[in-house]
Amino acid sequence: MIGVVEALSCSAPDSRMGGIALKAEIAAVKPPEAVRAGRGPSAAALRSLRKHWQLYLIVVPPILFFLVFKYYPMLNAVLAFKDYNVTKGIWGSPWVGFRHFRLFFENPIFWTLIKNTVVLSGYLLLAGFPIPILLALMLNEVRAGRFKRFVQLVTFAPYFISTVVMVSIIMLFLAPRLGFANVALNYFGLESINFLGEPGMFRSIYVWSDIWQTAGYTAVIYLAALAGIDPTLYEAAKVDGASRWQKIFHVDLPGLLPTIVIVLILNVGNVMAIGFEKVYLLQNPLNLVNSEIISTYVYSIGLLNANYSFATAVGLFNSVINLILLVAVNSLAKKLANNSLW
Repeated sequence: MIGVVEALSCSAPDSRMGGIALKAEIAAVKPPEAVRAGRGPSAAALRSLRKHWQLYLIVVPPILFFLVFKYYPMLNAVLAFKDYNVTKGIWGSPWVGFRHFRLFFENPIFWTLIKNTVVLSGYLLLAGFPIPILLALMLNEVRAGRFKRFVQLVTFAPYFISTVVMVSIIMLFLAPRLGFANVALNYFGLESINFLGEPGMFRSIYVWSDIWQTAGYTAVIYLAALAGIDPTLYEAAKVDGASRWQKIFHVDLPGLLPTIVIVLILNVGNVMAIGFEKVYLLQNPLNLVNSEIISTYVYSIGLLNANYSFATAVGLFNSVINLILLVAVNSLAKKLANNSLW
């Protein structure tokens, strides 16, 4: 290195030009110490792995879980394009292309399934999305600590009720003869109603029971977002003479907006994937015209009738629609609210 510097200083005709050339040569020549140290990206990653190996070890089980139980099963979606044969297996079965998709689109029940799924999901989204926000805003304004904790407990506890128990409660509550709802109707001189046997009542029963069960849990998310709002904003609003309603509209809601957008994106992304278990348990031949959705149809066709290829095609179609909705809503939220999942 010293020899390079001496040679450059002797050969440069002009001191200024020689200085520039000297700096260029020094920058171009990498010291041997840097070469031996190994300052490349791979070396940095190796040093980080050695230093924080415990953290990387903790991440390994979740990665393996998603690889084994989430991503690897996605390979079996190829079943939708094959005529599945048990003896030949998934990969040995013959290809049929888009035949199962075409059969599904030409099925007379296709538009009924789409309508029932979209209407039920849309009803749940429109009715259930604002209620947890309102509940969180009301709880945030409560100053009595015991009463606030009591309301949180009462609204949050139903979330831990299993789907089977929840459906059993609904059936007992709405039973035609001894159900509490019909007992109350008879007390006022009205006739009993077979709530679960009325197709027009199925959606309301499903939606409002789901809201009762999940509103408290979702409100906790919004309460956490409200707790993260800068207290100086409330102090500034108080100094400006803002009323309680003005604080809600100008401080609370803007602070909740990022969380509201994220929850909305996730809910819209699951429009076509509405819960199968509860719909199937509440389903009966009398309300089938409104309760048959894509997920229950996949169950009846795929498992009960053993038509696995056709059921896979229907499920894949449902997943693709969900993915398109998720990407579209995420892009729209990014443009309008400057907030998105990615």
